[in-house]
Amino acid sequence: MVVKRKPKILFFVLVFFLIIIFSSIFFYFYCLSPVDYKNNKEIEVEIPDGTSTIGIGKMLKEKNLIKNETVFRIYVITHNVKSMKASNYLLKKSMSLSEIVSILEKGSSYNPNLVVLTFKEGQRITDFAKTIEKSTNHSYDEVINIINNKDYIKKLINQYWFLTDEILNPNIYYPLEGYLAPNTYHFDNKDVSIEDIITTMLTQMDKELSPYKNMIGNKVHYYFTMASIVELEGTNLENRKMIVGIFENRLASNMNLGSDVTTYYGLQVAMTSDLSKEQFSSSNAYNTRSTNMIGKMPVGPICNPNIESIEASLNPTKSDYLFFVADKNGKIYYSKTMREHERLIQEIKDKGNWIW
Repeated sequence: MVVKRKPKILFFVLVFFLIIIFSSIFFYFYCLSPVDYKNNKEIEVEIPDGTSTIGIGKMLKEKNLIKNETVFRIYVITHNVKSMKASNYLLKKSMSLSEIVSILEKGSSYNPNLVVLTFKEGQRITDFAKTIEKSTNHSYDEVINIINNKDYIKKLINQYWFLTDEILNPNIYYPLEGYLAPNTYHFDNKDVSIEDIITTMLTQMDKELSPYKNMIGNKVHYYFTMASIVELEGTNLENRKMIVGIFENRLASNMNLGSDVTTYYGLQVAMTSDLSKEQFSSSNAYNTRSTNMIGKMPVGPICNPNIESIEASLNPTKSDYLFFVADKNGKIYYSKTMREHERLIQEIKDKGNWIW
């Protein structure tokens, strides 16, 4: 009797191929999953122009961002991915293959050479110059020389409505002091020109200042100067508006503004320690403590204020106060007479809250 084995062999062959097929499907979908679900560390990948799909897959595998190059190529073909853009990318091992391909299709704005410059409110031009020196290919002196270039300043005056000939006063240390908008700015690389940095900041100031244009009128230099003082004297919009009102009361009474922060700026020293009586009485166009500044504003701004301080200079709080003093915690005390003012100062010192 002859035993027919052919159907049995065909059965095992079929089972074998089914195992291969299901294993391949399982492997394919396994390779679509993230290399490491928990790893969110960003990995930089640079894809040069002209890189093929095979080349991209090889790079991703070398960076351990995908599990299999062949599966990567199959996915790209079966999903009809037209192109993957040459660029710099920040990818993660926690991304699935589909997420990675989607990012490569869209392209990336990531720039590894990006320069981020943060200019803080209340800082001086000299502080800004140090920030530029630290993060770009320009020196401190280069920045200062351009900022003090009168021909360049005249061009800017013709370009921006809020820059006037008042900033050309020879007694002003830095013509653009006070007019550069504090903010965080992004530039393509360290070779960004100093002029580009300056115009970017001025354009931002234009944007922030435009809603107040009618209120400012022809007193822009006055408001910027006042704003720069209360930027350093106050801590919030409410007390800055009160301080502006007090300063205007003092000007109307033909008194000195008596602002210590103007003395520091006039001497070009940092506000890190107390000054001597001689320094406080020193004569220059900024120091509102000196006798030659009775009833006068400083010749120009003493720092670069934020828009809140400019708003305070435009909308002062009316009061009968003529004096104010702050303790080391930033609390501000107001008074109407010199006697009351001196008493408050002594109380602050007795409590150990004097600023120095």
